[in-house]
Amino acid sequence: MILKWNGQTPMKTALSINVNKVALLRNTRHLNEPNVVRAALACLQAGAAGITVHPRPDERHIRAHDVHDLAALMREWPNREYNIEGNPTQNLMDFIRATKPHQATFVPDSEDQFTSDHGWDIAANEAHLKALIAECHSLGVRVSLFMDPLPEAMQQAKAVGADRVELYTETFASAFGTARQAEVTAQFAATAQAAVAQGLGVNAGHDLNLQNLAHFIVQVPQVQEVSIGHAFVGDALHMGFAEATAAYLNALAADHRAARP
Repeated sequence: MILKWNGQTPMKTALSINVNKVALLRNTRHLNEPNVVRAALACLQAGAAGITVHPRPDERHIRAHDVHDLAALMREWPNREYNIEGNPTQNLMDFIRATKPHQATFVPDSEDQFTSDHGWDIAANEAHLKALIAECHSLGVRVSLFMDPLPEAMQQAKAVGADRVELYTETFASAFGTARQAEVTAQFAATAQAAVAQGLGVNAGHDLNLQNLAHFIVQVPQVQEVSIGHAFVGDALHMGFAEATAAYLNALAADHRAARP
């Protein structure tokens, strides 16, 4: 998928909007407001490359009907991507089988985990990861594995059949603007290079925002897709969904601007 920035420059890095926090706010009442599908539609209309959801077993934000409602919406946007993420040993695979999204992102969360906070230990989960990735492939679904920025782990991700890795970027976000920024960013760059050398695509996500996103994309140009939810929804509360989408697309265009003479 290639989007256009300002109608001319190809967008190399796709923006997938995670609408979990829209659902979290909605769930505080029983009025279906804010509406998850309406929010996703606004993002798509503004140029987002896709929509991401992470339906957890306790349904504290995205609920089962949201997954199916959004699948119906995404069928009306055949050139955009639907990404469903979660732990494949919990409730994820039922959604994958039912909706056949473009991408399944496997995340090693426990059922009561507050938020995703680590990548896969592939050696400890090799057998079931291989089997579940193979099932996704049989359904025509691309698989991305949520991974820490460890170059040596990219060969393992390839060996179990992953198509992509999603680099867990919390450590980059925490180091941004500190003395450790260059060191931590270099670790992500090395991991992305190792992933590409193995034939893997590279996604990224977690705590990316309008302040740090452009720097990350310039320094780690292999990234094909970023998935952004918490910061995006916070910005959308102030800007509106269309305006926030435009702001994030502008940040993603930074790699093109940096490459110009």
